[in-house]
Amino acid sequence: MSGFPTRVFIARLAGIAVFDPLGDQVGRVRDVVVALGGGKRPPRVLGLVVEVQPRRPVFLPITRVTTIDSDAIIFDGRLNVRRFQQREAETLAIAEMLDRRVRLPDTGAERVVVDVAMEPTRTRDWHITKIAVQPAGRGLRRRRGPVSVVDWDAVTELSTPEEDQGAAGLVATFEKMKAADLAHVIHELTEKRRAEVAAALNDERLADVLEELPEDDQVEILGKLGSDRAADVLDAMDPDDAADLLNELPPAQRERLLALMEPEEAAPVRRLLTYAENTAGGLMTSEPVIVPPDATVADALARVRNPDLTPALAAQVYVARPPMETPTGRYLGTVHFQRLLREPPSTLVGGLLDSELGALRPALSLEAVACHLATYNLVSAAVVDESGHLHGAVTIDDVLDHLLPEDWRETVMDAIAEEHGPDPEEEALRGAGGRA
Repeated sequence: MSGFPTRVFIARLAGIAVFDPLGDQVGRVRDVVVALGGGKRPPRVLGLVVEVQPRRPVFLPITRVTTIDSDAIIFDGRLNVRRFQQREAETLAIAEMLDRRVRLPDTGAERVVVDVAMEPTRTRDWHITKIAVQPAGRGLRRRRGPVSVVDWDAVTELSTPEEDQGAAGLVATFEKMKAADLAHVIHELTEKRRAEVAAALNDERLADVLEELPEDDQVEILGKLGSDRAADVLDAMDPDDAADLLNELPPAQRERLLALMEPEEAAPVRRLLTYAENTAGGLMTSEPVIVPPDATVADALARVRNPDLTPALAAQVYVARPPMETPTGRYLGTVHFQRLLREPPSTLVGGLLDSELGALRPALSLEAVACHLATYNLVSAAVVDESGHLHGAVTIDDVLDHLLPEDWRETVMDAIAEEHGPDPEEEALRGAGGRA
């Protein structure tokens, strides 16, 4: 069994890079597919859920894995890009088994699953052999007692779904994952599991994740949080994302949540809600990088170094008279990031303005905004009212989100999968329900 450890704890595989035999990375592990079955035989591992670009989960049969290391998994190079769909007899080890409550038959003590281990057999099959558990505590985000490892058949109720499973272990497994990647993982979960994960995330992390989720998922999750917590999460979101989400809600619910938000957080959201969705005002963020004309190049560069800024927002700074919060005083012009890099740090940005580039009006249509960005090769543009006050900026990523169909990525990948047809080895393995 060269290339395989004797035991692998599955939660530790989350996020590990997957490589083909030539050393090219094809994706990352997101989960492990298990057939729990019944009786005394240990559950069989069917394969891995691997996320390939563009954020598409596919099934990799465990029989095609040739090496498992602490930081890499290598397979034989054969991979079907058909989108992974979980089948009725299958269980996802990370998404569904972690945080389950089980009992130790010898003592009757309740425990919570924090990891599961798989081991290879001589026939290249893998089975779940061990369960890592902690004493069961209370509350969704609690830390429990010491971890112990027991045989898989030393616990009961492992295959019984829970009404209130909790998600502390699942959240901890994906703690270092980027918000956009975690959002994709959450999107693939069941509605019940999505709600449990949302409850386990802190407000800031959940806000970042919500900004990356489809609108249907956003509305579903927000509706299950309770009004007070939903308002706290909206406070933590960027105003434009919060406005987009609130626009999807019934007017009475929208107003109730706005009333519960902090006044200083609700104010820019209310302004954004006054604009039609497919206009510059409806697309813009109200928090671009804004500096006064007497700011130095060093000051401006310090602002755009903020790691929370998207690349599009960090590409240029907007210069205006006080007040500096939107809507600002008189808008003066834009200074591009490249220009800032070419000037001495002590230079005032007021002398570097690209004042010839026209700004967008709030009521300008989506198509006109796209044409403006394309014509001048811009990744963002100022939105200024008729009185000359800066209200925000539209970025190219927001424009593309509205121009492209929601399923444009999936359409391309599905066409490729159809060309190759079903994978006989995968169908044989999964069609047998995990039976040897």
